[in-house]
Amino acid sequence: MSSTLVAVVTGGNKGIGFAIVRALCKQFTGDVYLTARDPGRGQAAVTKLQEEGLNPLFHQLDIEDLQSIRTLQDFLKKKYGGLNVLVNNAGIAFKVADTTPFAIQAEVTMRANFFATRDVCTELLPLIKPHGRVVNVSSMVSVSALARCSQDLQQKFRSDTITEEELVKLMTKFVEDTKNGVHEKEGWPNTAYGVSKIGVTVLSRIQARMLNEERKADRILLNACCPGWVRTDMAGPNATKSPDEGAETPVYLALLAPDADGPHGQFVSEKKVQKW
Repeated sequence: MSSTLVAVVTGGNKGIGFAIVRALCKQFTGDVYLTARDPGRGQAAVTKLQEEGLNPLFHQLDIEDLQSIRTLQDFLKKKYGGLNVLVNNAGIAFKVADTTPFAIQAEVTMRANFFATRDVCTELLPLIKPHGRVVNVSSMVSVSALARCSQDLQQKFRSDTITEEELVKLMTKFVEDTKNGVHEKEGWPNTAYGVSKIGVTVLSRIQARMLNEERKADRILLNACCPGWVRTDMAGPNATKSPDEGAETPVYLALLAPDADGPHGQFVSEKKVQKW
């Protein structure tokens, strides 16, 4: 078993994920795994970084496939005895002009951005070693979407005692409400991406609380963050940041010093803790 430190980035073959892998290859003293659903695209991304003189490694990972997550889990357990840094970056967004019915957009977006990210955490968080770092890439859209929720929903999402089970029920309810055409009447904003990222931010707060309760001595730090508005396939060419600039906050959180005691359980943008 290798004593080398190891970092894993989900959705690493393009955009912000690719830029996070690039930065970690330069700054992290250990093995960095670029993961992607499509092995061909993943290998091509690795080759591109190798041409820059960097040495990422590749492992296939489809976050929507539990077996794929477990294959990665087994690999990390056998080869490294665990994991030091996990960056949950993989996610999707429909374009504003997309004509796919909203209920389908809600279901597909929620499955990828919230439920699949949660599955990765369920399988990989137990592998995180002492002083490990976990970064869940969320979005400032989660903050604006929260502000457009009903007071009742805002109260639930801001609660310091909300459980993972309660959060899952709420995310499931949003999808059901969109199918029944009642999501706005039920207090939801008209953004599937925004609600899915509320889920990611709140899940991060819950996970950090659980780590405090169960593994406080291990000093693991887990946060959600917003990379900013970044020029990617997802956000389009008019965004204000390059992917490398978008990677700065996630990488800052991934590389918090071993003796750091925070931020933890926070929502971070521009390397600063934001009010949730």
